[in-house]
Amino acid sequence: MARILRSFFTLKRFRRQLANVDALPQLCVLGLVSGVITGALMVGFRSLLSLGASLYMPDGSPEAFEQLTPWVRAALPLLAVLLIGLWLGRLTPSGRKIGIAHVIERLTYHQGRFLRRNWFTQWWVGLVSVLGGLSAGREGPAIHLGAAAASGLGQYLRLPHNSLRVLVACGTAAGISASFNTPIAGVIFAMEVVMMEYTITGFMPVILASTVSGLVAQLAFGFESPFQASDVALGSLANLPWIVVSALGIGLLAAGFVELARVGRRLERFPLAARFALVGVLVGGVAWFYPEVQGMGYDTLGLTFSGSLTVDVLLAVAVGKLLLTAFTVACGIPVSIIGPILVAGGAAGALFGLAGNQLMPNVSASPAVYAMLGMAAMMGAILQAPLAALMALLELTHTPNMMLPGMLTVVVACLTSRQLTGSKGFFNSALSGSRHPLQHPLMQALSRVSVPAVMERNLVRTRRMITPAAAHKLLETNPVWLIIERSSQKKPLLALRGSALARWLLEHETPIQQGHRDYQRIDLMEIPGQRLELAPIGLQATLSEAFIALQDEALGALYVVHGRHLKQRRISGIITRGAVERYYQYNDRPMANRDGGNTRNLL
Repeated sequence: MARILRSFFTLKRFRRQLANVDALPQLCVLGLVSGVITGALMVGFRSLLSLGASLYMPDGSPEAFEQLTPWVRAALPLLAVLLIGLWLGRLTPSGRKIGIAHVIERLTYHQGRFLRRNWFTQWWVGLVSVLGGLSAGREGPAIHLGAAAASGLGQYLRLPHNSLRVLVACGTAAGISASFNTPIAGVIFAMEVVMMEYTITGFMPVILASTVSGLVAQLAFGFESPFQASDVALGSLANLPWIVVSALGIGLLAAGFVELARVGRRLERFPLAARFALVGVLVGGVAWFYPEVQGMGYDTLGLTFSGSLTVDVLLAVAVGKLLLTAFTVACGIPVSIIGPILVAGGAAGALFGLAGNQLMPNVSASPAVYAMLGMAAMMGAILQAPLAALMALLELTHTPNMMLPGMLTVVVACLTSRQLTGSKGFFNSALSGSRHPLQHPLMQALSRVSVPAVMERNLVRTRRMITPAAAHKLLETNPVWLIIERSSQKKPLLALRGSALARWLLEHETPIQQGHRDYQRIDLMEIPGQRLELAPIGLQATLSEAFIALQDEALGALYVVHGRHLKQRRISGIITRGAVERYYQYNDRPMANRDGGNTRNLL
């Protein structure tokens, strides 16, 4: 019994199950483990923020910049850009990529595999940017650290690449959940912004990861409600026209943010030190008068909801913090933008609310209502993620009565940003190409499955020249494919159907039995039948990787290599272009015996 259980729970079996599209139980196990790992990492990251703040910040709070003297808060951004510049200056441009855009890039072009040096860079930049008073949040570090750690677990276990994609989504959702006690928003953000798809197989592991990570954070810090915004309500429906106007304005602000952040490509001709110094001077100069533009700004957002900020401070936050964040990104400092845009959106919404009070003094809702709506509208328009923005509105404010006007506000802001200005969203704009590769239905479907789920395993390897007895022995196992090893290692392997050899043996059975000298040795290169040129692909690869490799017209199929290095050539199976196409068209049908006929019947 124990032997049966061990065989059932072996890592090899676990990998093979994960290769299929319906490996839901296995993915849920990975989601649970990812949630624990990411939750522990976020506890560590938040503890380091608190530890760093305790060294010089009043009350040990990483957001208490308003209590510092003007010269200290103005000097902190200069010190921050110096420390970040010294770290990034040693790295290549690819090594400087961190944050959410980097997570999407690694998922899109690298099957969810992350580089260790970028992971350590995220720790350094994430801590220094927040503690150093730049306009930055902790969402980007949470997502990058969580996604890379979850993916690292899959890479360590050598899991199929299709499961790495789900692990990245698990780490993303878990990072958000552990940072802000917003598990639902974390799930929706992971699926809407990072994965860009909604599937049951993807949702359940991500939900588990987000739940477990949130529980780990609550065990460490207790339950924290980010904002206490009770007793707020829309009141009269007469507010709806002005809500639409405010959403239009916020949508235009969001489009301006994305456009300013994109000018970084034009700024690359200037030295890195000059760009970083300019950011430090600008942030420090504004912070001298308005420290609310520094750091994450969630304390400022709370004061916005309570109506404690003056108009000039709201203007500084709505415009100044938004522009400073975009310019920081444009100059090459990879700070997290989600926290700052939430704060700026809340301030912009409050300004529209104050204007509404002047226009409709008797029926206008409180500025707090417009601040909440503005927060969600700004996030939805900049990220082009309306569902994630609505879930953030619900979980951050705990005001379900705001969902109906929130839906209207977010949709109008997203449409304004996308249709009137052509903005595709911050993270889509950060990727090269006119269309995100994961938005292609074919590539999405093929990325959910690894090659072991489709490859033909029934094959044998053989030399080119064999005797008739050896040929019959090869066919004893009824192979679908014969892998012909070439004499030169530089030449690719070839594949011949087993049925072709079986047919040839039947046709020449008489001269072979008579010992005819021309049939004492068989040249498999001369057997009538189609021979496919082969190229290697890893056992962990997805069908999307196989599909891309098979676009080479010279290739007829791929041989699947088991092991860490392709040169080891321990062949596990063959995957053909036809197998990939049939899977996409008929992925609900059994894939057994899909590549060839039954050679036993021919013999």
